[in-house]
Amino acid sequence: MVTAIILIQTQRARTNEVAEKLVEITGISEVYSVSGNYDLVAIIRVPDNEALARLVTEKLRPLAGIDKTETMLAFKTYSPHDLDRMFAVGM
Repeated sequence: MVTAIILIQTQRARTNEVAEKLVEITGISEVYSVSGNYDLVAIIRVPDNEALARLVTEKLRPLAGIDKTETMLAFKTYSPHDLDRMFAVGM
């Protein structure tokens, strides 16, 4: 499983429209509107790098209203939810 985080700048009046289109794409598990230099953050979970490449080039790139993206690959997950599960074994 490959997890990627995509930071997205949108055209000012199209942020909601872009977010709604993004959540319809298979492989995009979450979309957040955020403050700062980017307007949206999309969390991608796909089987492999080839699926990630297809999602970005065939699904994300053609979407109208996106000005700029930055894609980051996740190497390892650190989550308090995972730690809770690990220490709760047998309880």
